[in-house]
Order: sequence, then structure tokens, then C-alpha cells
Amino acid sequence: MSAPKKASNATKVTEERTQQISRVSIVVPFLNEKDSLVELHDRIRTAMSGDDRSWELLFVDDGSNDGGSQVASEIARREPNVVLIRFTRNFGKAAALAAGISRATGDAILTMDADLQDDPAEIPRFLEGLEAGYDVVSGWKATRNDPIGKTLPSRFFNMMTSRLFHIDLHDINCGFKGYSRRAAKHLNLYGELHRFTPALLHSSGFSVTEIQVLHHARQHGESKYGFKRIVKGFLDLATVKLVTRYQSRPLHFFAMIGLPLMLLGGLIIAYLSVLWLLGLGPIGDRPLLLIGILFVVTGTQVVSVGLLGELFQASSLRELDKYVIDRIEGVEETL
Repeated sequence: MSAPKKASNATKVTEERTQQISRVSIVVPFLNEKDSLVELHDRIRTAMSGDDRSWELLFVDDGSNDGGSQVASEIARREPNVVLIRFTRNFGKAAALAAGISRATGDAILTMDADLQDDPAEIPRFLEGLEAGYDVVSGWKATRNDPIGKTLPSRFFNMMTSRLFHIDLHDINCGFKGYSRRAAKHLNLYGELHRFTPALLHSSGFSVTEIQVLHHARQHGESKYGFKRIVKGFLDLATVKLVTRYQSRPLHFFAMIGLPLMLLGGLIIAYLSVLWLLGLGPIGDRPLLLIGILFVVTGTQVVSVGLLGELFQASSLRELDKYVIDRIEGVEETL
């Protein structure tokens, strides 16, 4: 296994930022993973048995219909450090992770899948990275035990995401991740955004690293990966790019589209106006006039959407979403 590797452009980790973890929360969302839950709990308990830290395991049932909720409920009844959060229906993995993280009480919060492909024996290595001062420790499945129909799209997706967000990670999709409490609580997950948490937190200045982890072949259940997930992933990729770069200045994004349209339309109308002034024929029945007007009107509407976005952002954006405070030193008088 390789040592933790720092993502490019991440916030510098210094000795002052190292932290001591006294309690660990492990969030495990599951959907129809009945046959793996007992073994997963046993492996997590074994991994944490040699650790002096207190820990909790939060199972989040995302609308299972295979009896998995009953299995997790039995574990929670006999194990005081196990909690079951049960959804009324399937809301998606991002919602399940958000529910688990919101109820987690640990200084460090780890997320992992319930299909036994993630190895709980790796948990201490994630904690080492977090105690070293990193806010996010992302797993990297260097050797994957998945079919090629799953690995090839994932590699392309990881490469594209890494370049778009200037973050040097090999496997941004890996569900096995560790977060400092402040980083995890900063997340606002919905849709498929759980796949982009390193990019989201990296854009907010949190320090990110990755470690190679073991990846086992699936033993039970069926993969939830499919074509619909690929489509959703690319749509959310666009969402994350907008959120991370243009959330506080939406006008800049819409102006990049609207202003060129307005300029081009204005030039077309100016050209036709010169022709009319020079008496070079009527322009009212020329298609180019309609195209010029269409460009001007469309560009104006696009820019107007950006202005509305600026108004909405100014009136409703929470201070937490604008910046992240690393630390406050000294004594500040209350005025």
C-alpha cells in the first residue's frame, strides 16, 4: 500500500492542523444488501477492536425490500454502538449518506459501501491520514474486481473529473472515504453529488489526499451500477462545476453565453442598418435580420437569468456556503 498522496492545489497540511481523534463514526448506506450486513458488522468490529477510540456504526437503509432492514435492526438492538436509520422509500445514496453524516457524533466520519467490496481492515489507515491533518482521505481502488463494463466508464469519469477540478485523484468515485468532522458537516449532498465529495471539499479549501485500498469481488447482491447512473453522473458533473466555480458569481457563467450572442446579434443588425442607410436594398425581408434579432433577444434573456441568479444568491446564500474558517486565534472582544 502506498502512503497518503496529497491532491494537487490542496490546502497545505501543517503540524498545527494535526488532530487527535477520540471517536469514529462509520456511515454505511445500503440497498438490498441483506446477506452482507452481519459479516460487515463483524469485520468492522474486528477492525476497531484493537483501537482505544470509541466508535459507532450507522446503517442507513435506503428503502430495501429484501429484509435487510430487519437484519440491521437486530444488530442495532444487541449492539449499543450500532444505529439504524431507515428511509420510508428509496431516496438515493446521496440522501442516505447525508442522513448518516448529519447524525454522526465522531471526530472522524468514514463512509463505506455495504457490499463487502470495501475492506474494514483499512479503517486505521484512513484515521492515520485524518490525524495527520487531512480533511478528506479518499480510497483508491488501484486493482478493481469489477466487470470491464463498470471499470472503463469509471476510469474515463475519474480522469475527466480530475482535469475539470484540478484535483489529482485516481478514484474519485470510491465510496470508501474518511472525513474530518468539519469537512463532513460542510457537505450538502443530493442527486449523485456523493461521487464528487473530494472535488466539492477541495474547492472550499479543505485538504485532500488518497490511499490505495483493497477491493474485493462482490459476494452477495447485485451491482446498482448501470447506464442511468452514468447519465446522472455526467449531469451532476456539470452541476458540481457550476456550484464550485460560479455559485457566488452566477452572472459570470451566464454572461459567457449571453454577451457573445448579444454582440453577434448587434453586429448583424448594425451591418444591415448600414446597408439600409446606403440604399443597398430593403432589409426587412432578409432572414439575417431575424437571426440578428434572435441573437440579441436570446443573449439578453440569458444575461437576465444571470442577474436573477445574483439577486437570489445575495439574498439567500448562507455564510457557511461562502467561506470556511480554518481557525481563529487570539481573544476577540465582544462589542
